[in-house]
Amino acid sequence: MRIDHLKGKFPLIGEDEKPEDPKFSVEYMNHSVDPAENFYEYSNGKWLETHPIPPDHSYWGASSELNERNRYILGKILERCALSADKEADPVRRMVGTFFISAMEREKIDALKFKPIEKIINVVEGINSSEDLIIALSKIHLMGIPGMFSADSEIDEKNSSIYSFYIEQGGLTLPNREYYLLDSFKEIREQYRKHIENMLVLYGYDDAEGEDFSARILNLETGLAKSSRSPVELRDPEKNYNRMGMKDIEEKFPEMKFRTYFSGIGLGDLDYVIAGQPEFFQNLGRMLKEVPLEDWKIYLKWKIISATAPYLHSEAEAENFDFFHRKLFDQKEPEKRWKTAVSVIDSHIGEAIGKLYVEEEFGEDSRKRMNEMVEDLKEVFMERLKTLEWMSDATKEKAIEKFKKFRTKIGYPSKFIDYSPIRIEKDDYLGNVLRSNEFKFRRRMVRVNKPVDRELWEMTPPTVNAYFSPTENEIVFPAGILQPPFFDSTLDDAVNYGATGGTIAHEITHGFDDEGRKYDAEGNIKEWWTKEDESEFMRRSKKVVELYSAQEVLPGLHVNGELTLGENIADIGGVSIAYEALKRRLRKHPEMNVKIDGLTPEQRFFIGWAQSWRMNIRDQTLKWQVSNDPHSPDNLRSELPVYVHEDFEKVFGELSKKGHSKVEKIKIW
Repeated sequence: MRIDHLKGKFPLIGEDEKPEDPKFSVEYMNHSVDPAENFYEYSNGKWLETHPIPPDHSYWGASSELNERNRYILGKILERCALSADKEADPVRRMVGTFFISAMEREKIDALKFKPIEKIINVVEGINSSEDLIIALSKIHLMGIPGMFSADSEIDEKNSSIYSFYIEQGGLTLPNREYYLLDSFKEIREQYRKHIENMLVLYGYDDAEGEDFSARILNLETGLAKSSRSPVELRDPEKNYNRMGMKDIEEKFPEMKFRTYFSGIGLGDLDYVIAGQPEFFQNLGRMLKEVPLEDWKIYLKWKIISATAPYLHSEAEAENFDFFHRKLFDQKEPEKRWKTAVSVIDSHIGEAIGKLYVEEEFGEDSRKRMNEMVEDLKEVFMERLKTLEWMSDATKEKAIEKFKKFRTKIGYPSKFIDYSPIRIEKDDYLGNVLRSNEFKFRRRMVRVNKPVDRELWEMTPPTVNAYFSPTENEIVFPAGILQPPFFDSTLDDAVNYGATGGTIAHEITHGFDDEGRKYDAEGNIKEWWTKEDESEFMRRSKKVVELYSAQEVLPGLHVNGELTLGENIADIGGVSIAYEALKRRLRKHPEMNVKIDGLTPEQRFFIGWAQSWRMNIRDQTLKWQVSNDPHSPDNLRSELPVYVHEDFEKVFGELSKKGHSKVEKIKIW
């Protein structure tokens, strides 16, 4: 492999592709807007005007800006690794560089057409019985190709010291059950059916077969959707935890032939499983009896073609993009190839490229300042737990016990995953993807019934996000998000406590939201609240549900306050806790209590929070978000937690003609 050859093949990433550095700025504000009337527009109006959605995106916001910056950095790392892959001594750099080469070799991929999936399709062609069907399904799942249902190992939610095996509803290709059942998605369903037809014809079926098969596939998936739980129902951890011994699971779902399936994925000695939604598997068993075997074979072929299309030749990739990006989310153009390749590598061997990213980009100063902020926020939250007026001493004692065991991870894992067993080849892009999938699946299967590794992460280091794990009672902040506009070491604490402190406190409160509160100090689902405290919590939560459900984001389309309740509670609590932490810091350091750009620290705090949620979004994507996402639209995340804050009028009274917010004050934590 010669460097000259690669330079001829690659559309090398130019300096002109380096994105604008994201930041907090008062220049993004629209001072002509009354903050009490529209705090989102007040904080972000100029940015919204000057930062339209790029054609290769379905939305564009603060997180998008930082994600693009990180992808550019990762792209340059991968490019360097690719150009030296033939002589690279470091196995990690050689691996990621070779993976990048395989993704960028478009001519070779195009010449192969559908040949890379022939062996997988042949697995389905060989199905002659219901037993064969389940054996084939296990082989497909091992490759990371979805179908029929979902299976994985997770921390056991009622025995958080070990991993258990979970089976859950799945098998759908559209985002959720509503897309198959509601009249509002009728047009999307027909576009989806036509997309299946187009892809099957592209694969080699004639027009009549494509039309017939697409209707049968849509009908089969609609059958799966009818017994699937809604996104709201999936938020109840107790209802979605159903431990079943092997004898029970064989008696209740005999058509599923689960022993055959478990053996196929390397779990022949299972004693029990956790079935998320038993009624789904009852219906699936009925469908396995009633739906012709040929329809199941067509369905599995479709799942293989659809799952692999993004890694195949240009025509398959383009048809996949046309439905799943253009029609579903109104994305105008595909991303450049190198950007897609970066995202694929990050999602498949993310801690390999993440290790290189951390070495080049992450400074220990960021980790130190984040730890200081976390400790400030924890101190505030602990005091609130101790002094809550509406919670009894009995529940407080349990809450304090839980919070004392709370952990924080910042930056990157203490140990990185070793991907060396994966065979990565420069001429086998899809093979690299599937072998990476299988490595991940088998790694997760082998841990079933074994002790939990507390050092593992669920996000890669470059990720622009954060999360709370209820079973581990910890928050995790990857290095990727610890940059402007979320965290900026050059700015005043007020902005950082708003943008980053609010997010940290948001994640902290997830341990005590409507879902997180159901887990005890050890991360187990267990009732530890008194009935009276639970009733008071639900009364306050109902106000949050009502507030957000009243928000109309498109004509006739309102936020689902029950679906978004946990995130909304976390936003409101996060802003309140971070604000108090800032006020304490200002009392300790009165020299910081000065105006900057004509704004007080308190004003900059709230504006910093609001600017972290700036976003332009296409209507189709917003429609998906309201139906599917437990997070409220970003404009509401930006302003509602500010409006319900008890100090809003005091902080912005002098800048507002109206002088007061348009919503009732709400405080839970």
